[in-house]
Amino acid sequence: MTLFSELGLSEKVLKAVESAGYTEPTPIQEKAIPHALEGKDVLGIAQTGTGKTASFVLPMITRLERGRARARMPRTLILEPTRELAAQVEENFNKYGVNHKLNVALLIGGVSFEDQERKLERGADVLIATPGRLLDHFERGKLLLTGVDILVIDEADRMLDMGFIPDIERISKMIPFTRQTLFFSATMPPEITRLADQFLQAPVRVEVSRAASTATTVEQKLLGVSKKDFEKRASLRDLIRGQGNLKNGIIFCNRKRDVSELFRSLDRHGFSVGALHGDMDQRSRMAMLQGFKDNKIQLLVASDVAARGLDIPDVSHVFNFDVPIHAEDYVHRIGRTGRAGRAGAAFTLVSKPEMKHLEAIQELISTKIDWLSPIPQQGADGETDGKGDRAERGSRRGRSGKRNQSGPRVEATGTPASKPADDTKPAVEAERNEAATQQRRAERRETKAKDTRKRRSDDARAPVGFGEDVPAFMMNGQ
Repeated sequence: MTLFSELGLSEKVLKAVESAGYTEPTPIQEKAIPHALEGKDVLGIAQTGTGKTASFVLPMITRLERGRARARMPRTLILEPTRELAAQVEENFNKYGVNHKLNVALLIGGVSFEDQERKLERGADVLIATPGRLLDHFERGKLLLTGVDILVIDEADRMLDMGFIPDIERISKMIPFTRQTLFFSATMPPEITRLADQFLQAPVRVEVSRAASTATTVEQKLLGVSKKDFEKRASLRDLIRGQGNLKNGIIFCNRKRDVSELFRSLDRHGFSVGALHGDMDQRSRMAMLQGFKDNKIQLLVASDVAARGLDIPDVSHVFNFDVPIHAEDYVHRIGRTGRAGRAGAAFTLVSKPEMKHLEAIQELISTKIDWLSPIPQQGADGETDGKGDRAERGSRRGRSGKRNQSGPRVEATGTPASKPADDTKPAVEAERNEAATQQRRAERRETKAKDTRKRRSDDARAPVGFGEDVPAFMMNGQ
């Protein structure tokens, strides 16, 4: 058994680690930290939730004990794909650098340039940034990168997905060639391998798990659902209510629009729920995350902005409302649960059109995921087993509030997020009224379009010029 005290970290760092309650490093930390302390380039590959952040934060703090920051010239640079990841790394520096006087600057969108420029003017030992905001400051002349000794590229595969690679290539040319580079990723597609060859010099490869593997502590299940939104949301609600051990959970959607719609639906049905997506301003995003961490809300509906690297250690459930389009995103989504050896559960709702994405996921993780129930059979008219939206709505229309025998409600056992079945009537009625409103609007638009086409047709038949009513003065020459 290896201890942190055996890795070569400084006494101040070891005291901070001990105060945080850790004594044994994770596999990625055990293998990466000694090489990082020696100044070697490191290529680290490990599944999400294994402690990659501390594997570069701890040796960086130890090495930063020597030297002093200069104005507008950071000593180290950490690039992150999202604001949330950057903020999480800053928290790690604050926690493990409690015995040091390090100046940490965070350059992310959604925050005023002036506040960030003041931090840069004071001199930053550590600069944590998203690529876009970093380049904005550089182009303003507020930042010089010629003093960077250590460059960290974190979540490289996510950088690739978000289109940041050209920015990273540009940034790397502004940093001295003699720098140390630490390159971390959860997956290693061919594009990332090429980038690693470009950025790293004789790197030490540290791989503690097969690329794109999932944690063995996470129970994975599939639930077949209709592709119709109304039925799919109903299936999700029943699934959530059926989880007696649900402490909290993150529900992932592929699109920001679906995040908002699903949030409103769950809120109407009495669930304790919040939403998180990329269109929210930074203050709202951080407040929502903090509310979820503090257990003020039980369910968080999110886009993939929340799938990578968020340090929420005790998430009991993950629900994929949509099957992720990119197979690698599945690994990161379910990595939000089952962290640090804890047990977790991940449920994925699958409709027939999403089967191709599911097959890619199972091929990537080399695992066959079990089904809770198969995908409902589709009739010729698109209804599921002849009991589509009309049957689902009809079963909710009864005064007793009970479903018919073809769709029994699964009641929650001790789950504070749900309300009794009768309390869902106003919410269902609201959804039905909303659908009717949309239908009326569509009819009005069609009527207006018909009137426009009729006017255009009448105009086409109208005589050109004066028609038969020619003014008398124009008749003088006849």
